[in-house]
Amino acid sequence: MKKGVADMTTTAAPVSRRPSELAAYFALTFALSWALEIPLALSAQGWIRMPVPFWLHYLAPFGPLCAAVIVTRVTRGGRGVLLLFRGLTRWRVKPVVVIVAVVAPLAVFTGVVLATWVARGARPDLGALGQPDYLPALGILPTWLLWTLTFGIGEEVGWRGFALPRLQSSRTAFSASMILGAFWAAWHLPALLYRDTYLEMGLLVIPMLVTVAAVGSTVYTWMYNGTGGSLLWLVLFHGLFDFFSVWPDGILGPGMVMTVLMVLWAVRVYKLHGPQTLAPAEKVTSAG
Repeated sequence: MKKGVADMTTTAAPVSRRPSELAAYFALTFALSWALEIPLALSAQGWIRMPVPFWLHYLAPFGPLCAAVIVTRVTRGGRGVLLLFRGLTRWRVKPVVVIVAVVAPLAVFTGVVLATWVARGARPDLGALGQPDYLPALGILPTWLLWTLTFGIGEEVGWRGFALPRLQSSRTAFSASMILGAFWAAWHLPALLYRDTYLEMGLLVIPMLVTVAAVGSTVYTWMYNGTGGSLLWLVLFHGLFDFFSVWPDGILGPGMVMTVLMVLWAVRVYKLHGPQTLAPAEKVTSAG
């Protein structure tokens, strides 16, 4: 057994404790995030007159992280919290993980930029990458850091760092991924009522969200189990995926292209490694 996997499994808490931990975690995650997003949705839809600052959108992704820290601190103490974040320091991985997490999103975006340039005969506006919704222009690098800190670290420390190992302790990796994907998709529901990118999609946003959650969960589980519990590469992938997905100036949506590729990779992962682990390694069943 690889050292990374062995380290993660030796700190496992009794399985009997995990259902209550998971219930508390999901309830707290939704409560913290939706306490910010529901007022945003109500305001955007004109159902309340109270002005709500839309920059609160960038605090909502910290709901999964905060819930994971709180539940871990209560049930496992300070050492458990330290172990929860340990996955962010695991950077030694196989090249294929780096390719999927970083190289592939960059390549897809570069391809979309070049295709747009050729089709229009004019250079696309890359500066639009530095203009996040609901905030002043920040520049390309600060905006990418914003996406990585919020939707990357804010989400992944909770979804994969806390919830996935506990779900996998008594289920196959695939079943755990689908359950987590369902919660992940449902967690986005208030944003469907105020995010411009979601509103523009109309009813198509529902199957798109479900697809991204299902295949994304499969790919992220492959990455998490295959690296012995590394969160770093999941954070980078999540941040890049979301960062490029909202770029408005391409003839193709980078997010749509990356989603199609994720579907193909998820199918490959399932066929190659099977539902038990979804990876060429044992399931990670403890992270704090």
